[in-house]
Amino acid sequence: MDRISRLPIGIIETILCFLPIQDAARTSILSREWRYHWIKIPKLVFNEDTFQASTDDGAELSVLEQAFDKPSQRKKMGKTQKLFYAISQVLLMHQGPIHDFTLSMKVDDSCVEMDHIILHLSKKSTIKILKLDFDNTNCEYELPVSLFSLHQLAELYLEDCVLSHEPSFYDFGCLTTLNLQRIWTYDTKLLHFLSGCPSLKRLTLNSRNILFTNVGLTVVDLLKCLPLIEYLSFWFHTFEDCIPEILPKELPTTLIHLKCLRMEMLYFPYKYRLRFLFLMIRSSPNLEKLELVMEDIDWSGEEELDSFTLEDYSDTMFGHLKELEIRNFGDADYELDFVILVLARSPVLKKVTIFTFHGCDDDELSEISEILLWSPLASPVVKISVGRG
Repeated sequence: MDRISRLPIGIIETILCFLPIQDAARTSILSREWRYHWIKIPKLVFNEDTFQASTDDGAELSVLEQAFDKPSQRKKMGKTQKLFYAISQVLLMHQGPIHDFTLSMKVDDSCVEMDHIILHLSKKSTIKILKLDFDNTNCEYELPVSLFSLHQLAELYLEDCVLSHEPSFYDFGCLTTLNLQRIWTYDTKLLHFLSGCPSLKRLTLNSRNILFTNVGLTVVDLLKCLPLIEYLSFWFHTFEDCIPEILPKELPTTLIHLKCLRMEMLYFPYKYRLRFLFLMIRSSPNLEKLELVMEDIDWSGEEELDSFTLEDYSDTMFGHLKELEIRNFGDADYELDFVILVLARSPVLKKVTIFTFHGCDDDELSEISEILLWSPLASPVVKISVGRG
């Protein structure tokens, strides 16, 4: 017996988890002892882009497909059908708990096969991490209600889908990480969902497809659902109160646990967006990392909407900030002034990374670097890096 075969079963299953599911299945031909190891691995990953579909002559027939019956029927299947067939067979053959399940593929709006997969997973009380990426720019697939019975989830990642169901009771008491990318939903349904996640520590909410009701989604509403949040990432346009007419002067909630804040789609000459940023910063006294992604668009013709200036916040302290990163940085005075302010008011700052937008030339890069390097520094150990993103 070889050395690997003598390893404890748990270690063998861990090794197999690092392999694509088809490669893990190929180990079944190594020996009698290896025949059933792959059907016990707790982590399953299926990716349509890397899934090996068979050719007409069978030259690239995967081990999974070789193991299943009805080869003549398989030959008539398309790649997507074969992937669904492989997933269903793996789930039927699988023994033991499934802790981590990932699926990345394109689906349409009425995908019964996908509904069956989620229903199957919902019947297991072992799923801790679920990642579903439906790779559909139209966001047509509607998540089935069975998804919301996965009460034991610790991490949930959803991309390109529709969140329309609103069960009377959400219970994601174990959920600590939620990542929502390009989902379609209503603000009331989203808040209802988040209210059932009392342990949430990491939230990524990147979507322009949140439909506002008469009330509208406000940052105040969101933060009420996030008492323990440590990492928060969102697009500026997510909230209804980002518009200047209803932007609050301060937040009623202090984000004492927030360590990392990431905001996208910012544009400082639209000064209310800068006000919104400082609103978040001042409500996050223990913030350690700030990531900003500016809009990579020339808005030079836009008018400023109020008289707010950075001088209004010159007394702001970034007492715990250790890292600042800005992408799509331009050479506008507001952006430079903001970084200069951070450098002057951050006594423990260690790293500042600036990625300029694609229109900056070498001379502009050098000018930005020189201005920042000669700026007053509150931290004696800060390193400043300026380059193209």
